[in-house]
Amino acid sequence: METEKPRILVGDKIVDEAIAMLRQNADVDIKIGIGQEELESVIENYDALIVRSVPLVTEAVLSRGKRLKVVGRAGNGVDNIDVDAATRHGVVVVNTPDSNSISACEQTIALMLAAARNLPQANAALKQGSWGRNRFMGNELYSKTLGIVGLGRIGSLLATRLKSFGMRVIACDPYITPERFKRFGVERMETLNDLVRQADFITVHTPKTEETVGMIGEEQFKIAKPGVRVVNCARGGIIDEQALASALRQGIIAGASLDVFSNEPCTGNPLLEFDNVVVTPHIGATTHEAQHRVGTDVATFVLAALRGEIAPNTVNLPCLMGDELDSLRPHLILAESLGKLYYQLDKGPVERVELTYSGEIANKETGIITLAFLKGLLTPVMGENVNLVNASWLAENRGVKVFEKREAEATGYLNLITACIAQDGKQTSFAGTVGLDNGSRIVRINRYQMDIVLTPYMLFVEHLDRPGMIGFLGTILGKANVNIATMQVGRVTRDQEAMMILSVDSPLDEVVMAQLRQLEGIRSVKAISLR
Repeated sequence: METEKPRILVGDKIVDEAIAMLRQNADVDIKIGIGQEELESVIENYDALIVRSVPLVTEAVLSRGKRLKVVGRAGNGVDNIDVDAATRHGVVVVNTPDSNSISACEQTIALMLAAARNLPQANAALKQGSWGRNRFMGNELYSKTLGIVGLGRIGSLLATRLKSFGMRVIACDPYITPERFKRFGVERMETLNDLVRQADFITVHTPKTEETVGMIGEEQFKIAKPGVRVVNCARGGIIDEQALASALRQGIIAGASLDVFSNEPCTGNPLLEFDNVVVTPHIGATTHEAQHRVGTDVATFVLAALRGEIAPNTVNLPCLMGDELDSLRPHLILAESLGKLYYQLDKGPVERVELTYSGEIANKETGIITLAFLKGLLTPVMGENVNLVNASWLAENRGVKVFEKREAEATGYLNLITACIAQDGKQTSFAGTVGLDNGSRIVRINRYQMDIVLTPYMLFVEHLDRPGMIGFLGTILGKANVNIATMQVGRVTRDQEAMMILSVDSPLDEVVMAQLRQLEGIRSVKAISLR
């Protein structure tokens, strides 16, 4: 029987190629400029919704969207989407911030060069019939220090490109790991003021928030390096425009380049009066390539979410670049499998989860790995309604406290994920690693050390460590036509208790489980499904 295609509602214009991509995989309805009331009335019929800055994706929309799995924002900001409500309802929210990143990066470089070489002034003078080269003496970027405020998508692209200009690149971003600074060959500044004191060019690439509005202002201009130039292609208001105008009048800075302003359209702004200020009307993302990518990217991400995959730009998940997500994928599989183990081994209510990331994985973005563990933990008791988006919220609402630890070394392993689960005065722990083949392996269950590949069907048997136990158990499984793929025994002390873990090719019925439990010396038998 043919599977019913998902239904997608497109509420604003995206390129024809993106629509074609969607229609290859889904039934698509296009309602450009759909009103709020109509959206609320029809959303129950759709699995996905694509919007731009309108309409509003509110709690009312999300609560009525019983089938809704993903909302795609064709663009960067998600101000028109209630992301918290989407998270509660388990709806993935994706956007396309990378779609215009290259365009914004190149606009930043263009404005830097225009300011450093006085290009707009030279262009205007020549068209007015004046040659006069000496008036337009400029400066090279080579050997200068570039200060990047915000080493996210655009900031890192800028660092890569301007290092090839021979610039020294420094950056300040308290939310970026030291590993990312090393990855892009950027010197990390502890504070914004440390950056300002050293930079010949300062460029901002942060979101506009209460924390970042006016973050470069009078205080920073007072301590800035003489002759500094500032660039803003991010959001208007991050650089205090009044303080910037004052610094220009006083000759504290050599010039500025602005694509964005506090109030847009920008008219009557005093910054427009300065010859050493280069301005453009918010065109950082205005390229044919960026607008094409916005449409095709949102289509790609929405279709990925509908397939149950993780899209690189999921707003209500930890933010990952595409290559970072690829490198973490085996660890996500491992973490979810470890999470699934608990309620199949122990039925007690969980009070606390502590995940320890050791070795190479400790330097990665572990937040999404923790979500994968919680998804695995909660799915056996809450069903298919648990996903990476709502796993943390569901855990919190069940009173589960979640903690992360990182350790530089993982003795005997390149990477190790250890889960400790506390409940009712007891603690259960297990650890796993990703092998060189990217396969998931479990290496410890409570006090038992072992090393076995995790497979869809497994059997965990606690028993007395005595001769013949493996044979007795194997005989019962053989008579039931259950094939053993792999098997390993872990023990602490000879002749005491041990644990046997078996990978089997098919699930075990209750009749076989009862026979196994009746074997002399068996303490417990648990059939585990990791499907």
